[in-house]
Amino acid sequence: MPGKPITQEQVNLYMSYRKTPQQLQATSAAKAGFSERTARRIDKGEHEVKHGVRKYRTRKDPFKGLFEQYLVPLLEANPALQPITLLEVLEEKAPNQFDQSHLRTLQRKVKSWRAKQGPEQEVMFLQRHIAGDMGISDYTWMNKLKISLAGELFEHKLYHYRLVYSGWTYVQVCLGGESFESLSSGLQNAFWRSGGVPATYRTDSLSAAFNNHSEEEVLTERYRKLCQYYSVKATRNNKGVAHENGAIESAHGHLKRKVEQQLLLRGSRDFLTLSDYEAFINHIVAKINRRCKTRFDEEKPHLQALPSRRTNDFSEQYVKVSSSSTISVKRVTYTVPSRLIGTRLLVHLYDTRLTLFYGPECVKTRIKENMFFIKPFSEF
Repeated sequence: MPGKPITQEQVNLYMSYRKTPQQLQATSAAKAGFSERTARRIDKGEHEVKHGVRKYRTRKDPFKGLFEQYLVPLLEANPALQPITLLEVLEEKAPNQFDQSHLRTLQRKVKSWRAKQGPEQEVMFLQRHIAGDMGISDYTWMNKLKISLAGELFEHKLYHYRLVYSGWTYVQVCLGGESFESLSSGLQNAFWRSGGVPATYRTDSLSAAFNNHSEEEVLTERYRKLCQYYSVKATRNNKGVAHENGAIESAHGHLKRKVEQQLLLRGSRDFLTLSDYEAFINHIVAKINRRCKTRFDEEKPHLQALPSRRTNDFSEQYVKVSSSSTISVKRVTYTVPSRLIGTRLLVHLYDTRLTLFYGPECVKTRIKENMFFIKPFSEF
């Protein structure tokens, strides 16, 4: 009919009639609801169906103005905020009104806002893995985030462990670098926190785990015993092929972005104590693990059983207290009480603390404050 656009359904109906034997062009066009002239254009391939732009909503806005009230100001101040972070803001502003089912709608609204004022979103691709087959870990620097403790810049790494199938995550702040003590502590904490051990454990060529001077894959003695104790097969990615560790390298990026997002919401990158910062990281990791709970519940029965207890995650060193009432542990000098001058002490060196023993008795435990500067012991 004049004045009305021809729809694709009408065209399809017309073509179905035309396939019928002895069906004339004019009759087919009449049954489809348009003129014979239009039918001729369709037969010649000259007709194009025009799709009009819909200018109305198909359902009510579930956010009811809360997006403009709470989220637009946040996006204007920090355009890098992601929809998943903004959904958490809505959950706090309007309790019991929003959940994961609203995420896609929020993503569309944020995308529409960013099309005019913000950056493009990152594309992510998923891979398939076997439940309980592999755990993977690596260290990652956090210095670019400019985190500080009591006003002093805190340069540090995170030990990041992840079950490849489910994405279950464990993260630990490291104060002593990529040492065996740090690796053993982080790995054991991850095993016991997850409640099981994967069949294989993969990392890159850490000197604490592998003898990198050998052409073959040779484990260090302490690392070999650690893996043997937990009945896990140790593997590593090939030298110089960093992308083979992609299951954790990609997760590094996601973790850092989540930390950055929470720092933007927090409004400050300074923490009063190391414990406050660790609690901040643990809160983020807990959110990650809540979102992968379903797959983790599927994977957990496939993990190997834990042994009856943990094994050591420290190294030992004997030191002698000098006449200046100091000891030297890994080229770092510490003061001790003068009454211990001339005595021989046993040091248990952990990633985050030192424990001193005089004979069978523990003399002192000290928490490391920073991986680059370890403050000396105070007087006992």
